[in-house]
Amino acid sequence: MIVIDPRSRTPIFEQIKEQILNLINTGELQPDDKLPSVRQLASELDLNVNTVKRAYQELETERVTYSLLGKGVFVSKTAVANKIVLENAEKELVRVLSSSKAKGISPERVIELTKLIYEKGDLND
Repeated sequence: MIVIDPRSRTPIFEQIKEQILNLINTGELQPDDKLPSVRQLASELDLNVNTVKRAYQELETERVTYSLLGKGVFVSKTAVANKIVLENAEKELVRVLSSSKAKGISPERVIELTKLIYEKGDLND
């Protein structure tokens, strides 16, 4: 389900968030599906419980998930179309494009790379 890259510059809690969002957006996680418990996921990934808890808290703050006391954490019905999630994705895209422009990558090359990455289907690298 979720794979962590310890060598990535992306903080681990962000990797967890991004992968959960990806699972939602690809339909692998549906509205009202239950996520693994914080302890369970931390154990599976050999992580500190607080790292997973932070990812889950941010997802709940962004209304991607909701919790039910004593029941667990579930995918929100509006997770895919969530305005906060879309805004954050756009901000991240702007950051990446700004960095690419500063490094001299042409708009044509950005488009070419985008198509290649999407066709490859491996968007987690």
